[in-house]
Amino acid sequence: MSQACGRIGLVERKTAETSVRVRVNLDGSGVCKVSTGLGFFDHMLDALSRHAWLDVELTCEGDLGVDDHHTVEDCALALGAAIEQALGDRRGIGRFGSAHAPLDEALARAVVDLSGRPGAWVDLQLKRAMIGQVATENLSHFFASLAAGARATLHIDVLRGENDHHKAEAAFKATALALRQAVAIGTRAGDVPSTKGVL
Repeated sequence: MSQACGRIGLVERKTAETSVRVRVNLDGSGVCKVSTGLGFFDHMLDALSRHAWLDVELTCEGDLGVDDHHTVEDCALALGAAIEQALGDRRGIGRFGSAHAPLDEALARAVVDLSGRPGAWVDLQLKRAMIGQVATENLSHFFASLAAGARATLHIDVLRGENDHHKAEAAFKATALALRQAVAIGTRAGDVPSTKGVL
C-alpha cells in the first residue's frame, strides 16, 4: 500500500478465549481508540499509539473472569500482526530505532529492529504483582507477543525508578519512540534496509 493512502494493517483474531479486532495506520498522528476491559492496559496502549504516531483502533472481548493473561497476550499478537501487515515488504523503512523515555524518577530504554526475526529481551524491574487489573508479568509478556506478531527484535530495559506505574509507562513510551523511528520511511524509499535484500 502506498504511503500516500497510509500503510494500514487490519487483523481480527478470534479464539475460545478472546475476540480481538485491531486496525493500525503507520502513517497516522497518534489517534488511539482502544477498549480491552483493562483500564491500565488501555492506558499503556494509548501511550504506545500516541508517542509512536500510530493510529490504533483496538477492541477486545476477553475472558477477564479467568484473568488478564489472554487479553494482554492476544491484543499484543494482533497488534503486532497488524503492524507486520502494514509494513508490507518493509521497503524504505528506517528498520532500527532506539530511545530513552523518562517519567519522573523512572527511566526506560528501548531498541527496536524490524528485522523479520522475532525476539524480545525485556527487564522492567517491576516489584508489585499487579498494576490495576494487569499482572506485571503480563506487561513483559506483552512485549514478547508484540515482537512475535510484528516479526521484530525488541530490547527494553528500565534503567531506574521507584514507582511501578512510572516504570511501566516509561517502557511503553520508550518503545513507542523507538518504533516511530523504525517504521518511518527514509530518504532511500525504494531500498530494503538489509544486506540480504529482504526482511
